[in-house]
Amino acid sequence: MPPWREPVYTPPEMLPLLAPRRWWLLALIALPLLAALAQTLVWRWTSSQVDSAFMAWAEARRAQGWAISHGPPEHGGWPFAATLHLPEVRFIGAAGTVPGGLEWTAETLTLRVAFPRLGELEIEAGGFQRLRLGDSEAPFIADRMVAVVPLEPGVPPRDGRFSTDRLRIGLPGGALEIRNTSGRFEARMSATEAEPALVVAVESRDILLPATSPLGRSISLLQTELAMTGPVPGGRQPVRRAETWRDGGGTLDLRALTIRWGAVGLEGAATLALDERLQPMGAGTLRLTGAAEALAALAEAGWIAPRVALAAQAMASFVARPGTDGGPPQIEVPLTLDNRTIAVSRIPLGRVPPLAWPGESDQP
Repeated sequence: MPPWREPVYTPPEMLPLLAPRRWWLLALIALPLLAALAQTLVWRWTSSQVDSAFMAWAEARRAQGWAISHGPPEHGGWPFAATLHLPEVRFIGAAGTVPGGLEWTAETLTLRVAFPRLGELEIEAGGFQRLRLGDSEAPFIADRMVAVVPLEPGVPPRDGRFSTDRLRIGLPGGALEIRNTSGRFEARMSATEAEPALVVAVESRDILLPATSPLGRSISLLQTELAMTGPVPGGRQPVRRAETWRDGGGTLDLRALTIRWGAVGLEGAATLALDERLQPMGAGTLRLTGAAEALAALAEAGWIAPRVALAAQAMASFVARPGTDGGPPQIEVPLTLDNRTIAVSRIPLGRVPPLAWPGESDQP
């Protein structure tokens, strides 16, 4: 006889207890699948948002006369981020954006939205890059160069932040290296008179200059904050836009400037505007610490005569004031820029080159 086994008998009262176990087992199997499906849907939606943001920005720039090109785009980053990778990027500014033209190229440009920060767009430029402003051209590369802006397709960024690590810039006199830079910006396209339309704050640390100087090659700190006030005019003609901005009360405010260069410290603030011939004019204040050390270094390097350095040191000690919070003595002097002439305490130092506007040949 074939082997047989008596079936297991389950009492009826046990059936309600076994049914929930089956549902738990099905749930344990279904939950990862549902999570993966949801993640994929979110990734696809986020990827489409990244595409829309870049396409809207590019179309707006092309409508203004910019030329934008890049290699075949690649999508990636799943499951923890949605990325758009663009190789061989090239941006050429519209005519009149910068006198002589503007062009920026990069080996790669990556747009990324990382979960769960779905409202932030990270823009990272990588590889060898080149920037041309008029007749000046500078190649540069960084270990990391990234900006973060709100992800709002079709809307210009209203604020953002940016940073670089180990930025190296090729200059005619050698390589300029900045260990790290961080900054932020805020923009208000609807700003009226006396309201800031654009605010930019930048902090750079450990700047290594291309060549040595009496104060050394290393600048330990450079901080600045700029604010452009007044209405932001439209149009493609730089001269007309500048006139509209000037007539609307536009100013460029250097809210703060701090430099730490060896034993020398420099702080200042200034306000600039455009005169009737669209040339910069303005006034500000400069505070200097370490003047005696700077003069001694200049004399030792042969930049100024020792006798002149001694006389200047005596004058500096006479006009110096005690520093704030027990700091070193500082010299405070007023600066002015009028009719292209820079003056310190009403003493002319020199003239700045005229600001040539694109399309105008009769500038002073």
